[in-house]
Amino acid sequence: MTTEVKVPDIGDFKDVPVVTVLVSVGDTIAVEDAIIELESDKATMEVPSSHAGVVKEIKVAEGDKVSEGSVVLVIDAADTGDAPKEEPKAEAPKQEAPKEAPKAAPAPVMDAGFSKVHASPSVRAFARRVEVDLNTINGSGRKGRILREDVEKALKTVAAPASGGTVQGGMGIPPIPAVDFSKFGPIEDVEMPRIKKISGPALHRSWLNIPHVTHNDEADITELDQYRKEMDTQAKQDGYRVTLLSFVIKASVSALKQHWEVNSSIHPDGEKLIRKGYYNIGFAADTPNGLVVPVIKDADRKGLVEISKDLMELSSAAREGSLKSKDMQGATFTISSLGGIGGTSFTPIVNAPEVAILGLTRSKMAPVWNGSEFEPRLMQPLSLSYDHRAIDGALAARFCVTLKTLLGDMRKLMW
Repeated sequence: MTTEVKVPDIGDFKDVPVVTVLVSVGDTIAVEDAIIELESDKATMEVPSSHAGVVKEIKVAEGDKVSEGSVVLVIDAADTGDAPKEEPKAEAPKQEAPKEAPKAAPAPVMDAGFSKVHASPSVRAFARRVEVDLNTINGSGRKGRILREDVEKALKTVAAPASGGTVQGGMGIPPIPAVDFSKFGPIEDVEMPRIKKISGPALHRSWLNIPHVTHNDEADITELDQYRKEMDTQAKQDGYRVTLLSFVIKASVSALKQHWEVNSSIHPDGEKLIRKGYYNIGFAADTPNGLVVPVIKDADRKGLVEISKDLMELSSAAREGSLKSKDMQGATFTISSLGGIGGTSFTPIVNAPEVAILGLTRSKMAPVWNGSEFEPRLMQPLSLSYDHRAIDGALAARFCVTLKTLLGDMRKLMW
């Protein structure tokens, strides 16, 4: 019996390029074996097979674009005793990038002259950024596929522009000239983790498209931290932890409800804001391969205990590389915490199409004037980066005042 194997639900992705076909005609595959690899500017994912059997026909080739429902393989399921299962969802790879999308149309990633070139979208983007013509490169990858290393090698052969000449990069910005560092001492090329290769262009795009401003403030969390420690002591016995981030998420949702613009996105026409009636909070999770941003869905409907458990489960999945694409989609506001490492403030990059992101650094004891004397208080630095097209300075300041008021008074967090 022949059966068609189709692309399952892959989230919001459509017309995603096929990077690699992982099977050949005649191969015997099992349910959930990876059959193709897809890559967009937001994610890379392996598509699993929904059925077991022998591959009779391959319906896609590297470079083709597919969406949910596209036929990938035709298999003969008669040779195995495995019963077909419900189509599984394609899991995100072990390395993912924060979900981002531009609010203004960026320059095309792929030049028209690259249309027949055998290279992934990320390599095309990199080549365009460093102004290397992929048509002049012989790929060293499988079936002549052009790899990032091939582009980097080609860079070394590009002559520096003549003195006085102006070479313009994207958006009229002069590119950084290529330098042969080996002339000055020993060097070694170290491959970047895949997550950084994917997230780098997206972060660059957000930085160039969004007029970033960062507002710095601090909150008195003396009483909050005492209560957090009490909760954490009990939580340890129940198998989870309660961190400051749980309280910041809870307080952020309350502040977002009072200042809805911070939870919005800019409409594609650039003339309206999209007001959202839901509160999904993304948080930056540090993994061995780089940062990913899992999302706590419907955070406004959850208490501190449930938020804490979600944080633990999503953070663990991020470190193990088992997050699914749906776990990193739909955020309305993001929090990036460096508290466990240190620092006094920083400028987090807005995770477009969101319009704001909150940065946290390490809290510290400081002398605070109470009206009659200085007393030691535990102060938490806050760094709010925002898109100035949607949020002005006064609104950003009011949002931070609301947030630090909530963090400073535990009773208001329970409202």
